[in-house]
Amino acid sequence: MGPRVARRRVLLCAAGGIVGLASAADAQQTRARPAPEPLAAVAPLPTAASTRPADAAPQQGDPLELDPAAPLAAMPDIGVDWPDLSAAPAAANATARRADVNALTRYDYRVEGIDGVASALLRQRFEELSTLAANHGKEANAAQLDRRAREDANLLVTLLKGEGYYDAAVTTAVASEAKRPVIVLQATPGPLYRFAGVTLNGIAGAGNKAAALEQAFPVTGNDPVNADRIAAAQTRLRTAVGEQGFPFAKVGEPEIVVDHATRTATLAVDLSTGTARRFGQITANPNNRVFDAAHVQEIARFAPGDPYTTSGIDDLRRALIQTGLVSTAQVTPRPGATPDTVDLDVRLEPAPPRTVAAELGYGTGEGARSEVSWTHRNLFPPEGALTLRGVLGTREQLGSVVFRRNNFRERDQVLTAQFAAAHTQRDAYDANTLTLSGSLERQTNIFFQKTWTWSLGAELVATDERDVIASTGAPRRRTFFIGALPTSLGYDGSDDLLNPSRGFRLSGRFSPEVSLQGSAFGYARTQIDASGYLPATRAVTLAGRVRMGTILGAPRDQIAPSRRFYAGGGASVRGYGFQAIGPRDVNNDPIGGRSLAEFSIEARVKAFGNFGVVPFFDGGNIYTSGVPDFSGLQYGAGLGVRYYSNFGPIRLDIGTPLNPQPGDSRIAVYVSLGQAF
Repeated sequence: MGPRVARRRVLLCAAGGIVGLASAADAQQTRARPAPEPLAAVAPLPTAASTRPADAAPQQGDPLELDPAAPLAAMPDIGVDWPDLSAAPAAANATARRADVNALTRYDYRVEGIDGVASALLRQRFEELSTLAANHGKEANAAQLDRRAREDANLLVTLLKGEGYYDAAVTTAVASEAKRPVIVLQATPGPLYRFAGVTLNGIAGAGNKAAALEQAFPVTGNDPVNADRIAAAQTRLRTAVGEQGFPFAKVGEPEIVVDHATRTATLAVDLSTGTARRFGQITANPNNRVFDAAHVQEIARFAPGDPYTTSGIDDLRRALIQTGLVSTAQVTPRPGATPDTVDLDVRLEPAPPRTVAAELGYGTGEGARSEVSWTHRNLFPPEGALTLRGVLGTREQLGSVVFRRNNFRERDQVLTAQFAAAHTQRDAYDANTLTLSGSLERQTNIFFQKTWTWSLGAELVATDERDVIASTGAPRRRTFFIGALPTSLGYDGSDDLLNPSRGFRLSGRFSPEVSLQGSAFGYARTQIDASGYLPATRAVTLAGRVRMGTILGAPRDQIAPSRRFYAGGGASVRGYGFQAIGPRDVNNDPIGGRSLAEFSIEARVKAFGNFGVVPFFDGGNIYTSGVPDFSGLQYGAGLGVRYYSNFGPIRLDIGTPLNPQPGDSRIAVYVSLGQAF
């Protein structure tokens, strides 16, 4: 027979953020291996003096006699100088020795022998879990240093084994350097163990999906026996079996057999996939008082008959919570009516359905503004919300009733109907307006940011407006009845809804309108917005915006003042008052126009902590013609401050006009939530 090869069976385990390889056999091997040497050993104190006569012959079994005249052995080096006790009485010697052992000192530490073998993750884990590191800078006595060094030596051995160094050993020592002792952990990693074979038992049961599951478990022969890589592969395999349509698959714990003679190991994972299935029916607990199974199916991104995926289940669970009507959502797969289907048992716990919100703001030209609203988010199930909203400001007052149904007939579709009565006071006009509107739209939000958004709407407006005749300045009052069909389409390729740092956005709005004021006439409003974001450094993002607009089909003076284009303000050209840019009447008040052109550029700089600064430069103008000619641009510049909260940046911008018109303020201030664009 050939030589006998020692093999050990090892189970992969993970706890407390450290992944290690261990077994009963390894534990036995660990006990057999000498433990790390102590930093210092203190000689035992003498026991009570013997009562035998001094001249009596020693007897077998007698305790060892101490010769009081014999010199003491050399004291061990623990990094602290021992006192000279040669001239002290015996009792004083013992007391001094005990006092010196208990003397407190600060220390340093270092690890040697792991350069070139230890990963960054191993070093990070050691620093996070090290007892020496946790107490560094604090005073300790010799016994405490010895205990901490032993604990860290065992920790380092465990971490090295987790990366495949099964013969790793660590010794401890004290180096006398500078003014304090230095604890040295000297590691001897030994050879790196590698896999001689990797087996997924039962993968043949996956049929034609076996290849995809094998790719999801990337550990192969000759790979290091690394616990983190094995745990990550196990997680990927569990995810993959669900994505490949196996809802009831079972993935066993990895089992490793280590061969110390050849410094290799074998890895085996038991896999039971079961039958690949498709989505069947959804059932919901009937007393959940939120919404029924039919509405859950509308929210789901999958339909009955689609292949089962774990990601589809996770997405449905998040979407149910996102409605705001559910505090807890449990989605459990159950065997379906046929062997190839899986039903979903949905258990919902309702959340409080009512919300009261308030908002305060200020803008130069807009004045102070406060808003309060009350919402019942499920007054008309499912997800039929009623909102009562009021605005009270120095230049605006409004009251409205809004009906909104989320996830209307399809995921992410929103049906809205609104009736509003408002009084608006601007430099350009004063209007009392009644509005009845409705829309069907696909919206985006911070939880499910959409790439494409759109809206289709209808609007009826009755508005009584006061302005002046531009040429003479004579006041006038007119009543307009307007019907509009506003539509929009948007693309969002940015990385964040409220604070983008890369990508771009593009959107367009088109609204054909019919106006009745004396006689009926029609026109079309079109506006295009584009913005881009580029990270210049880790702390600086460059952002730019362009806006173009046109109204074709009617002269400016015939169009209601509230339906014209205006520029200036916190969301337009900063540095100017709200709607203050563009042509003006004889009273130096803006009159709006039929076209506009705007641009903005800014640098978003993370300054310190959650604060940032934003220098900006804006420009734009309003034109009476139907197409902008880019002449007479008004420029503004300034500096903003951002506080990056967990729900988005809070913005404070202070700007000044660079080429102001008569009457423009030298300073404009804007406060809002979110970036300017």
